[in-house]
Amino acid sequence: MVSYKSITLKKELTIDQIVSIHYFEYMCDYAFEGEFHDFWEFLYVDKGTVNVIAGEESYILNKDQIIFHKPNEFHNVLANGVVAPNLVVIGFECLSPTMDFFRDRILEVGPAERTLLGNIIKEARMTYSSQLNDTYCEQLVRKTDGSIPFASEQLIQCYLQQLLIQLIRNNGSDSSLATIPKSHRRKNEDELFYNIIAYMEENINKQLTIERICRDNLVGRSLLQKLFRDNTGCGIIDYFSLMKINAAKQLIRNKKMNFSQIADSLGYNSIHYFSRKFKKLSGMTPTEYARSIQLIAEHAEK
Repeated sequence: MVSYKSITLKKELTIDQIVSIHYFEYMCDYAFEGEFHDFWEFLYVDKGTVNVIAGEESYILNKDQIIFHKPNEFHNVLANGVVAPNLVVIGFECLSPTMDFFRDRILEVGPAERTLLGNIIKEARMTYSSQLNDTYCEQLVRKTDGSIPFASEQLIQCYLQQLLIQLIRNNGSDSSLATIPKSHRRKNEDELFYNIIAYMEENINKQLTIERICRDNLVGRSLLQKLFRDNTGCGIIDYFSLMKINAAKQLIRNKKMNFSQIADSLGYNSIHYFSRKFKKLSGMTPTEYARSIQLIAEHAEK
């Protein structure tokens, strides 16, 4: 009989308490007066640019940058008055000494970390009845209708811990913290996927077809469809439609164009088709969306 011996896994960083999970779509002139609290919080800029005060310092954060606010540090955020920002804000309790790495740091977020952030938001929406865009939500409330997926909160914990570990590995000066290399094939597929996303963002005002995307990006149809099924859970044209609507939301919040101008700038043939597509993918009409965002902004100012 072989005598096996177990080993206790070493944990450098553990998060057991989540305080808040937010995904904000702010107006271009949004301003949050600021707060401080006794837990860690980070702010990630998904779209746009924001001005942030952390303690006594002022910073400008652009797309794909993340800032960490240490416990009891005063912080606020202001849109720049031009571009409406989308932000991910997550608060959590962590007593691990490793968290000192994030003090007074602004880091760049790459494709792998963006995927982890997206997974956290996705799981949170399936788990909590709390509105993720409510600035003043003070407690996450679990859904009670039996729809919560198995182990969703454990996945949120795993994704969040992996996100922080990956940020340390990517930005640590110690060679032992270097990123673990991916397989060559997986790395190439990830790079291709994000290159195609960038291509679609550059052509957001056009009516793209699968054939044109394949031709312009030198990729086969079957691989293209697999990439988007694996990374987004939907087809590439469905995802491009969603990108258009998200772009429309940002333009609405920028308050520089009316609905007809927005529809035209995104390549829609008519305002009526744009409105139908907007409602189908967002659950509300452009007018209803604009009113809801304005109500959030007015509530925040009170």
